[in-house]
Amino acid sequence: MTILLVEDDEVDVMNVKRAFKKNNISNPLIVASNGIEALEVLRSGSSDSPKPRIVLLDLNMPRMGGIEFLKEIRQDPELSSLSVFVMTTSNEDSDKIEAFNLNVAGYILKPLSMDRFISAVSTLNSYWTLCEYPG
Repeated sequence: MTILLVEDDEVDVMNVKRAFKKNNISNPLIVASNGIEALEVLRSGSSDSPKPRIVLLDLNMPRMGGIEFLKEIRQDPELSSLSVFVMTTSNEDSDKIEAFNLNVAGYILKPLSMDRFISAVSTLNSYWTLCEYPG
């Protein structure tokens, strides 16, 4: 199952890749640096790579932020069923409320330590491994 990481910070991208490696997560990971790029990835009709079913989404990004991206995919019948996990530094209640109102599967504050980040990614992997997705 392909995973789309929507993240503009290169250090955070490297941390996610490192956490995947430490947890032996072999799912293909596609990286987009903002919401517009992510929509292009999701809407491109490329048959050589399966469309992502899970999105790891930062909220604070240039061009199109995470909340705008969520609103866009929830209005698109082709994309509305995507499982989206917000991974952000934003601890604002307004962001949490808006994200959950847009049907996110989870809202995770980016941990400060690498060990906690690896643990968070391990938990996510357990979740999406347990879930049954339609064919």
